[in-house]
Amino acid sequence: MSMELSYLIYLIVSVVMTIWVARTLSKNGEVFLVKCFGQDEVLAKSTNHLLVVGFYLINVGLIAIRLDGWHIAPGDGLIPYVGSKIGVSVLSLGAMHFFNMVMIAKFGRTITGWVRVNELREPEKFSAPA
Repeated sequence: MSMELSYLIYLIVSVVMTIWVARTLSKNGEVFLVKCFGQDEVLAKSTNHLLVVGFYLINVGLIAIRLDGWHIAPGDGLIPYVGSKIGVSVLSLGAMHFFNMVMIAKFGRTITGWVRVNELREPEKFSAPA
């Protein structure tokens, strides 16, 4: 019974936490993206949505992988064990957030310049950056 309970607690806490973090980052990050992409709201919203989808895929995948290999000994406490599993999920959420921020800061200006240059060109001459 304790094994099933530990799975349930882990899944509920990890999935709810992932949804909360994704919504918070999406809502508050959109303003940052608009500024980063030179006030291009369409590009910012699109990028924001793509980041959220990737965030969900990676974190839900990690949560699912972490379900494997659970071995709670009879004398071990359920709370420390499940807490350590949730801790890895929290660390992955934080790492994903910082990775996204670094990539946006690094590539945001490049993408903005590329979009502006290509908007001036004729549609058939639209090209990716070299």
